[in-house]
Amino acid sequence: MTTLIEINGAFGEGGGQILRTSLTLSALTGQPFNIINVRANRKQPGLRPQHLTAAQAIARITNAQMEGAFQHSQNLSFIPGQPHAGRYRFAIPTAGALTLVLQTIFLPLCFAKGGSDVVLSGGTHVPFSPIFHYLSELWLPCMASLGFRGICQLNKAGFYPRGGGDMLLKVHSPQALQPFKAFDRGSLKQIRGISGVANLDESIARRQKYQALRRLRPICPDTKIKTTSLPSPGKGTFIFLKAMFSGDGWASFSALGAPGKRAEVVADEGVEEMLTFLKSDACVDNHLADQILLPLALIKGSSRFTTHQITQHMLTNAHVIQKFLQARIEIKGDLGGPGEVVIDGAGVDIRP
Repeated sequence: MTTLIEINGAFGEGGGQILRTSLTLSALTGQPFNIINVRANRKQPGLRPQHLTAAQAIARITNAQMEGAFQHSQNLSFIPGQPHAGRYRFAIPTAGALTLVLQTIFLPLCFAKGGSDVVLSGGTHVPFSPIFHYLSELWLPCMASLGFRGICQLNKAGFYPRGGGDMLLKVHSPQALQPFKAFDRGSLKQIRGISGVANLDESIARRQKYQALRRLRPICPDTKIKTTSLPSPGKGTFIFLKAMFSGDGWASFSALGAPGKRAEVVADEGVEEMLTFLKSDACVDNHLADQILLPLALIKGSSRFTTHQITQHMLTNAHVIQKFLQARIEIKGDLGGPGEVVIDGAGVDIRP
């Protein structure tokens, strides 16, 4: 009989990533889990619509048995079946981040037999989560470099508080999986960006663009930012910036608008994050460093990379991953500072 894994959702960072990582790895390994104190360190603890949708999505994909799956629940029991490829639709009824739901289901669908088409609705450009363009322009290309194959298409953007975004994810079986090495990013070659609005004057996007260009071109003359107006049921603005290097560099940053927030402030927020990264010699931004821990723990062999900031989120994620997998994750460096990550992966034959 497979042992039930006990997870304390109050550990470390104490947020929703503990649940999402547990759901993904339960689906992949077949190991059931019980989590208590879900999102204990958040202002509104327990399952919010985004987290509930993620649990329901994994349950549907794996035909799981699940108890405690209701809003505000702080305890969840989950017994998965095998992941099944197919055509799915998952909807968050608020502006909850559909990008986080996507990351939860992506790997189980990769390892299911056959391709999958998934329609997701909810928030695509909302605070405290990767925006759609981060996934499409950085995360998915990085996953493809490892051998995991997927593409996504934005149909409608969903901004806080309205939500209502809509996107399509296509997942294919993985190719030969490769460990990840990134410890020499080389020189900065280009910066590319997108400055976008939804249901607002396009001059706002141009102001964001020109403010970012004014600050970035002295550092990188080959900096280009395009403006766009996205279809959406609500209003919103964003800027997305991606740095490209001659070596092993993976870094993108974004910022979001809000009522009363000047376009120049939005641009400055994104630029400041980019400049902080560029002042280091790290190869991987702090968000991607966290997000690739799980896939690298699945790939047999040693992966190694540097990041410009070790976060509590990353340390917590590593703790949960090692509850499910016989993978070694070593994070060298101090919390809040730069560091190096070494992962000895468990291999892809992970179901007992």
